[in-house]
Amino acid sequence: MEWFEALILGIIQGLTEYLPVSSSGHLTIGQFLFGIDGEGAMDFEIMVHVATVLSTCVILWKEIVWLFKDLFKWQWNDGTKYVVNILISMIPVGIVGLCFNDQIQAVFDYDRVGEHFGNPILLVGICLLVTALLLTFSYFAKPRQKENISPVHAFIIGVAQAVAALPGLSRSGSTIATGLLLGNKKEKLAQFSFLMVIPPILGQALLDAKDMLFPDAEVVAQAASTPTAALVVGFIAAFVSGCFACKWMINLVKKGKLIWFGVYCAIVGALAIVLPYCM
Repeated sequence: MEWFEALILGIIQGLTEYLPVSSSGHLTIGQFLFGIDGEGAMDFEIMVHVATVLSTCVILWKEIVWLFKDLFKWQWNDGTKYVVNILISMIPVGIVGLCFNDQIQAVFDYDRVGEHFGNPILLVGICLLVTALLLTFSYFAKPRQKENISPVHAFIIGVAQAVAALPGLSRSGSTIATGLLLGNKKEKLAQFSFLMVIPPILGQALLDAKDMLFPDAEVVAQAASTPTAALVVGFIAAFVSGCFACKWMINLVKKGKLIWFGVYCAIVGALAIVLPYCM
């Protein structure tokens, strides 16, 4: 991976992690266009995902500090309820990660996906079209605008996050759209959606780091192909673009402008389906 490829992919990851257009789907498309093996770039993907988590902590640091202050008062207050809801939302993605991690990783294997679909990014295109439909439904829904997210809704939103492990199915788009369809308040949803992803991404990064420290011989040969300069460039690009996208997305959700991202996902999804046949 060259440094300019890392720069572009880092910017893509930072922007699309928060915008409802699927970061995993765009990374997969980007790696496909650059001819980069997704499995060989595992260390790069870990770096850019950690960078976007840090960007969340920077933009939402006041909310995070508030949560920790309320949590360590050891009282049943608003902050404690919020943390409990985040923990509840993690249950579905935790079950999927522990029980179906190998199957999910296989989805990102170009060769195996190509064997089943013929087109290695066909699945990404299909999931982007599903994301477009979900965003469209949430735009035309008439939510009741509940003030606080309930534990039941937190679990359902967590299910949406777990399903969004598929490349092309936007995590932020799925969680925010699901919350809107359930009747939750827009301002609360964007913040909750970004905070709830921090523990799962850090957990996945730790699991991936373990695989990097104790890999088999084949993975060692693949992982060594990503230069340190590319990792640093990708990390910085993902962090800076992630800070911008996180703040921008919160404002967009408040204004209810997600329909345009649905149009974008529909266009990119269609291109992902037909592009490989034109190359």
